[in-house]
Amino acid sequence: MKPSTSNQPSSVPPVYHKILVLLDCSPVDEVILRHVAALARHDGAQVCLLHVVHSHTLDQERALHEKAQACLEAARAQLQTQGVDACTLIRSGEPDAQILEEIAGADYDLVAMATHGHTLLGDILFGSVSDRLKHKIDIPLLLLKVEERES
Repeated sequence: MKPSTSNQPSSVPPVYHKILVLLDCSPVDEVILRHVAALARHDGAQVCLLHVVHSHTLDQERALHEKAQACLEAARAQLQTQGVDACTLIRSGEPDAQILEEIAGADYDLVAMATHGHTLLGDILFGSVSDRLKHKIDIPLLLLKVEERES
């Protein structure tokens, strides 16, 4: 059977209603945002953008929180200009624990994140996070491997 090449809207019912997108505020965020925007537009889903600040000092916490806030607001605005309802969330602490807590406390039906292209610290943090999420959540997890040249 050939795939449909029609430009007519899909008759497939929405699958996702609330999508959690994990961002690390690096250039690869653009790639995951493009994919999620298409899914959210198709399904009429709300997108919640989450960044977890992982710091060791109060000064570092403040600086990283400000950077995360600017990053998330820019991503939210980008999604909203594409017709996607989006919200932002900033948490502080251990990334995997904070993400699991957020998932447990809300009614997400998809978690999405990029898995490559981070700084070394990002690779360490998000690499372990994606591995833990694969084993600890019971909703779909979209892991998008992004090569640096794609971002």
